Amino acid sequence: MTIKPAKLSDPAVRAFVNAVNSHDREGLLHLLAPGATMSDDGSDRDLDEWLEAEIFSSHGHMDVQSESDGGRALVADYRNDAWGEMRTAWRFTVDDEGQIARFETGQA
Repeated sequence: MTIKPAKLSDPAVRAFVNAVNSHDREGLLHLLAPGATMSDDGSDRDLDEWLEAEIFSSHGHMDVQSESDGGRALVADYRNDAWGEMRTAWRFTVDDEGQIARFETGQA
């Protein structure tokens, strides 16, 4: 059963999912801490390049199926124009200012 983004527990993660799903580049970038990092399937990637390729230019969308760790770990059906749909796991590190310092994603 899909969890509506408004029901997600962590405010930063909730805002991240909303920004991805509405293709809000400015909003998503505002959520990221200075120097934020990310990894995909265990490999660190260039954050800006990854966001452009996997979210913005390919119309990424997250349908969250479950959350854990206070809302900072998600399992979501993720789809975009490049890869179609796949079950993915997401883990977020949120700093003291409420910004996302790191996220890790990969196939679940």
